Amino acid sequence: MSDRDDAVWKSLGEFIKAQRELANLSLRQLAELAKVSNPYLSQVERGLYKPSAEVLKNLANALHMSAETMYGQAGLLDEDSKGAAPHGVENAIKLDPALSQDQKETLIRIYRGFTER
Repeated sequence: MSDRDDAVWKSLGEFIKAQRELANLSLRQLAELAKVSNPYLSQVERGLYKPSAEVLKNLANALHMSAETMYGQAGLLDEDSKGAAPHGVENAIKLDPALSQDQKETLIRIYRGFTER
């Protein structure tokens, strides 16, 4: 892998870990939901493995986000399709690097409180 590829997979792993923590899931819980082994998920989170599109889709589903969001983080979408993927308010909150985990959780709870019918 090139240095750029290494950086992409490390960044993706950090993103997955942050989303897992935001969802209050243990590594074991997310691995079970995504149908992968604990060691494999740990290595993905550390940027050591390049997950397949199917694994990314399973992770996205387990984390309640669109597969397109996960594919975008992995650099698998071309530039034109990145803007076309639908992004909900919760995804925007989850993706905002300026917010702490506590702030993200609070904003999502508030948003859900306003939108639940």
